Amino acid sequence: MQLERSGLHTLTRLAEVSGINKGTLSKYFSHKQRPTIDVVGTLCLALHVSPSELLYGLGAIPDTELAAARN
Repeated sequence: MQLERSGLHTLTRLAEVSGINKGTLSKYFSHKQRPTIDVVGTLCLALHVSPSELLYGLGAIPDTELAAARN
């Protein structure tokens, strides 16, 4: 997932916009930790993506499930 696509160019900026700790965001984007359900909506709003796109971008769902979610 590209932060630039959402207009947020750094994890620092995403942390500011979302209110989620930068270290936690780093774990999400490096696939070391998956976001809990309570932060998925916040991240989707901040990044201007759907939940399925977010979870795919963070490695939480495979490509086939993303395709199914789009149909």
